[in-house]
Amino acid sequence: MKRIFACLVALMMVLMAAGAFAETKIAVNGSGEVRISADTAVISLGINARDKDVLNAQQKVNECIAAIRGALIEKGVKEENINTDYMNIYPIYDYQNDQEQLSAYNASTTLAIRVTDMESVGSLIDAAFAAGANTLNGISFSASDTEEAKAEAMKKAVQDARKKAEILAEASGLKLASIEQITEGGTFSYDNNIGNIYSKAAGFDIGMETEEAEAGTVVQAAKLVVSAAVSITFNAE
Repeated sequence: MKRIFACLVALMMVLMAAGAFAETKIAVNGSGEVRISADTAVISLGINARDKDVLNAQQKVNECIAAIRGALIEKGVKEENINTDYMNIYPIYDYQNDQEQLSAYNASTTLAIRVTDMESVGSLIDAAFAAGANTLNGISFSASDTEEAKAEAMKKAVQDARKKAEILAEASGLKLASIEQITEGGTFSYDNNIGNIYSKAAGFDIGMETEEAEAGTVVQAAKLVVSAAVSITFNAE
């Protein structure tokens, strides 16, 4: 009886050790990226004006914004794609002899112009500045369809996680057995800011030759980066 009991205890210990070994977990994070071309741009530009009279300052801005809208519509931009993005009026003070004196008012309005013809972005900026715009706040790029890129990025993220797990398992003398759990970390896209912009009208000159610059504003749409992340827990033995 004692011998049978000892055998049972030994068997239980072996099974427990084997179970503990089989329950080894390897948890890793993976990421994947896919680059795609932008097919939509939003141009942010407008007018900044000053005057001693607040109504005159705003009137200057209003007249210029109307002229900019007209110029853009004439270039083929739909009216619904030209929207007011930001408006601001603030006083400007001079300080003399420790006294605060109102010297003028600064009025500004910014438009957000949505464009789907990437090749027209530069000429639209030129048209706006020719109509009176004097501020260019930047251009944001996006893509109308990123679903296929998101799926590809997720696949790359899973492959990245598995590769990391295999390295860890090999370094530990283990082998991957199965996947215990997968958690999606989300997908997102962003502009990589590699696009070049030169605007003669706005006074920008970034990396362009003189002969090219004389032609007007040149905009090179940036590539969009679609990124995905996952967390995977593997069983190892």
